[in-house]
Amino acid sequence: MFRCCLLATLLCFIHRGNSEEADCFPSEWLKSVSMSVKISKAGFHRDLHYRVQWSKTEQEVHALLVQKLPSGVYMDEYQLETLRRDTGLEVLLDSKVDVEAPEYLSSGFTALVFLSGRREAVVPVHGRYHRPSDSSKRVKVELESPRLLLRSEQCERGVAVDAPCTASNHSICSWTEILELEDHAGVSLELPVGDSSMIISVCGVTVLTTILCCVYLLRNIWKHGSF
Repeated sequence: MFRCCLLATLLCFIHRGNSEEADCFPSEWLKSVSMSVKISKAGFHRDLHYRVQWSKTEQEVHALLVQKLPSGVYMDEYQLETLRRDTGLEVLLDSKVDVEAPEYLSSGFTALVFLSGRREAVVPVHGRYHRPSDSSKRVKVELESPRLLLRSEQCERGVAVDAPCTASNHSICSWTEILELEDHAGVSLELPVGDSSMIISVCGVTVLTTILCCVYLLRNIWKHGSF
């Protein structure tokens, strides 16, 4: 709980500063920076594929993606922790996420995906259950494109952004936000929703099946049990 509160506080510091005072990168080099976001798999359990590219540079460049996610999806912090130990994936969430709550009882959140030492990452994301509907069998969940932040020891011009330095170091560093990206569209996924017109029939069959099973079990207990 303390860790979530700390991250929420740190995320409040993610803001744009004065570009004239900011450390950043040469403008020509910034033109080579590109980012792509894709989503794979089907159903409620998907993978977000992030890839960032730039031209060769003598500087050591660190990348950070600030991904806002709507209430229709969630990330499992325990799964992310396992992936951190197994693959080195570094993701921070700004709040505690209830993985059991449906979409209409949840709120959106922000994930920080650190690409330090790598230029791509695969992050699991899961769909939430939505309210049943009598007019649609599927619902579309839109995920906006993440903000791309870069950090290095040397630069010349850009937009300054204050954000956590790394996933393990929550102190604040100055990053450069890359604003002009060619492929900057978000992604979306479709999730199935229940048919509300079937509620009465489904509940009726469920109750009837439960009663019959109970009667069958009680009959056999009475017949073969020892009292």
